[in-house]
Amino acid sequence: MAAAFALFYKLLPLYVTVLLGWIAGRYLEASGRHIAGIMLYIVTPSVIFSGVMAAPLSPAVILLPVLTYSLCSVLGILHLAVAKRVVKDESANLMPLAVGTGNTGYFGIPVALLLFGQEGLALYVVCMLGTSLFENSLGFYLAARGRYSIGDALARVARLPAVYAFVLAVMLNLSGLSIPEVFVPLFDNLRGAYSILGMMIIGMSIMSVRGLAGNLRFTALSFFGKFVSWPLAALAFWWLDANWFGIYDLAVHQAIFLISITPMAANTVVIATLLDTSPRQAAGTTLLSTLFALAFIPVMVALVIP
Repeated sequence: MAAAFALFYKLLPLYVTVLLGWIAGRYLEASGRHIAGIMLYIVTPSVIFSGVMAAPLSPAVILLPVLTYSLCSVLGILHLAVAKRVVKDESANLMPLAVGTGNTGYFGIPVALLLFGQEGLALYVVCMLGTSLFENSLGFYLAARGRYSIGDALARVARLPAVYAFVLAVMLNLSGLSIPEVFVPLFDNLRGAYSILGMMIIGMSIMSVRGLAGNLRFTALSFFGKFVSWPLAALAFWWLDANWFGIYDLAVHQAIFLISITPMAANTVVIATLLDTSPRQAAGTTLLSTLFALAFIPVMVALVIP
């Protein structure tokens, strides 16, 4: 119980950041769309690059992002099929991002550091790279298909630098190279900007507290996918690997489970804003999931992670 309260306390600054974003959008007329572009094309690739460069890579570790990417893809596509039947507007194409990804960076990294320490944090970051790659490739493509043709959607995905940053970092890391010492503070600062700007853009996109839920069907399906389907999938993998496959140890199982219980990704709002695809719906549902996670994560951690 003490750990749950400590975790609850650690998460409070994230909500203050969302509030600051709302103030900036409401009273300072800050543009979430401009910040979304900076996040997607500069800050996020930088964080992915530095995370991979710092990770101790091995064949088994390199496969971890592939594993989480696959889980994101399966869950996202399955819930998209349901959303097409239930939601029936352009916001349905945001469902793969709403369900498949999570706020693994802005929200998850402080939690992982508290639970696993510095050593476990590095492993968690490698696992979460799969969710970042999903939202910057297949997730972005499926969201873009709600407004653009297949060719245009693929062209937009091809312009995203996050995947290229990941591939480049893997090659440099395996070659024994590291980030020059003089650039380390720069990447540390970009990681801080990643968290601050990512949470603020949620607040900037909220125009009215009354309209947070928006399309209730979208919100309900997003919550079911994010807080029921994803954790069940993570627990199923944990059980299968622990009892049958024996590929990974407890630290990996716990890292993937933590990824599964994070709230909706703030980058869902970033992408929805850039594509002009129901950004208010994305922002409202993301904020509600973030508020819900304030209680959900400590409870799930207390129940599942020793």
